[in-house]
Amino acid sequence: MKFERLGLVGYGEVGRIFAAGLRPALAQVSAWDLKFAQAEHAASAMAHAAQAEVAACASMQALCAQADLVISAVTASNTLAVAEEAARHLRPGTVFLDLNSASPGTKQAAARLIDAAGGAYVEAGVMTSVPPYGIRVPMLLGGARAEELAPVLKAWGMDATPVSDRLGVASAIKMCRSVMIKGLEALVIESYATARAYGVEDHMIPTLQETFPSIDWQKQGAYFFSRVVQHGQRRAEEMREAANTVREAGFEPFMAAAIADKQQWVADQARAGTFADVPAGARWQAYADPLLARRSGPA
Repeated sequence: MKFERLGLVGYGEVGRIFAAGLRPALAQVSAWDLKFAQAEHAASAMAHAAQAEVAACASMQALCAQADLVISAVTASNTLAVAEEAARHLRPGTVFLDLNSASPGTKQAAARLIDAAGGAYVEAGVMTSVPPYGIRVPMLLGGARAEELAPVLKAWGMDATPVSDRLGVASAIKMCRSVMIKGLEALVIESYATARAYGVEDHMIPTLQETFPSIDWQKQGAYFFSRVVQHGQRRAEEMREAANTVREAGFEPFMAAAIADKQQWVADQARAGTFADVPAGARWQAYADPLLARRSGPA
């Protein structure tokens, strides 16, 4: 495999990081994002792309016309829609690398669309937050072309490991992990905010430290709060896909569905401005206190 022209679908946080990291290895990097067509976002998004030497495309069709490798980096709920749109315009032989956090069933459905259009679908399970790793974020690859694509990505500085030629394996690993990681985020937010409401956090958190001494629970709490406040919507969508993963395995996703609800609740609070005055690098209490001020239950 040899690629010269990369097309990124999604020019948000992840898309921008990958564009910057991969630009030196390729003759051209282009991107398509809905923000390019939205009056309130177009100017700033396209200015960022221009400064990064990324060609901002006017449509999916324009992006597919000039890319021999397409990377989909959108929110989980848009995984299948992006594959469906790309399949209409892909040139035969184009490799489609799907980074999105979706269930095995969703990835398999996306693969059928891409493969039917003459493309080559490879799934990726991105195993942790892209910042601060950048393009070296650990990812697992799956699909018939995964073994072939991995060394190309590694040559570009990426940490890509093929795990199976069967689609769904990489995403199953990712989704099962997400139930744990996003679940810990949701548990910490609920536990810490409730402890703060009762004024018992200085008694409760040391018990966590005693049980799990390798974790700095104050620092971890601040990190969890900040990431969910910033990316709760994306996390909620991912957890709905995790719930689909559990359901596809034949189980009722009681926990995954509840985690999605909690992540969505924090995202809604953030959208309503609850955390507008919380400074960067704040302690977890700075996030919990605005929640307490807006709580619906008894004081």
